[in-house]
Amino acid sequence: MFRAWPLGRLAAWYGRKINFGFYLKNCNGGANKIMAKIEFKFSRSSVNRAGSALISSNVAEQDLAKDILDNWRACHVSPLNSFQTSLRKKLKKIDNNALVSQRLKRTPSIIAKLKRNPKMNLCRMQDVGGIRAVVSNMSEVRKLEQSYKKGTRVFLIEKGGKDYINYPKSSGYRSVHKVFKCKNGFSVELQIRTKIQHAWATAVETMGTFLDHSLKSSEGPDEWLEFFSLASSAFAVLESTPRIPSFEDLSDQETFELLLAKEKELDVLNKLSGFRVVAKHITDDNRKGKYHLITLDLDRKMANIQSYSAANIELANQEYSKKEEEVSMGRNLQVVLVASDSISALKKAYPSYFLDSQNFSKQIELVRKKLDKMKSPRTMKKRAAKIRF
Repeated sequence: MFRAWPLGRLAAWYGRKINFGFYLKNCNGGANKIMAKIEFKFSRSSVNRAGSALISSNVAEQDLAKDILDNWRACHVSPLNSFQTSLRKKLKKIDNNALVSQRLKRTPSIIAKLKRNPKMNLCRMQDVGGIRAVVSNMSEVRKLEQSYKKGTRVFLIEKGGKDYINYPKSSGYRSVHKVFKCKNGFSVELQIRTKIQHAWATAVETMGTFLDHSLKSSEGPDEWLEFFSLASSAFAVLESTPRIPSFEDLSDQETFELLLAKEKELDVLNKLSGFRVVAKHITDDNRKGKYHLITLDLDRKMANIQSYSAANIELANQEYSKKEEEVSMGRNLQVVLVASDSISALKKAYPSYFLDSQNFSKQIELVRKKLDKMKSPRTMKKRAAKIRF
């Protein structure tokens, strides 16, 4: 059971705080400090107790637990920055046009994960700091994955990675996950996926937002869960990778036909098109910065971007926490703090926060063209000739 902290013990924990500027130096292999210092103000045991408090019914403990979570989460920024430097160097040789983005896991997502896994210690949650590489095709996915086989000089490879492309989830989720730990203990989760897989994930999040269900967690109406699982299986056909288990017995043509029939039945593409936040409804504060706080107002279908320099990362985290507090009070918002080189790159890396599923729609149209080609007289004649032979 989580216990409240007496002021004396809390002061003692503050007395053991870690200088995170020193931690950054270790994670950058001796590099100079490049951003405002973020101090890890609590012990790891207090972080674990905070995790327990966040899923308990004891309201009195929630505020302090949230403060500890905010600090713990913010301390993942520097290792993420360090890892991104390594990632970009590798991608220059593999796919110079790859999308790279990093994010701190949202508080509601952290709490939901703790509720699904009540025995999990918050300190051992491996995806609080996440970084993603979106590359052009499967060949590049495997090249990048192989380049991290032994970790790096600063980041050790950890257990917990998954290949959801060779072994896709029943929901249709496909991506490669690898987990790394900096020598001072903070974890980074790397996700590697293709543009097609990214388009699918974006559409799932966008539709889930408007259905008010976490489709990506396999929660929601069965017909929508089935549609996106089927769509992923069709996209796997396009990429010549293993299909989703529940549809693996279908032929390519049967998969495509069933997908297009379900799309028509649910009117998917028209719905996704209607959700899209047009450019005039995206506002930003016109400040250049490395960090961007995206707030999606679901009632008004508007997205707002606030940008912060590296030196103001602590302020960015404070504003992130304030916005999440508004969500907890009932405002219909989605909020995330991410790092990106530009607003343009941000929109490509996080299209779901702008309700933009155009790339998913393009893949559905590609499936339609492939099916038309399969059913063309010329193709059917060739197929019949092969059977006779």
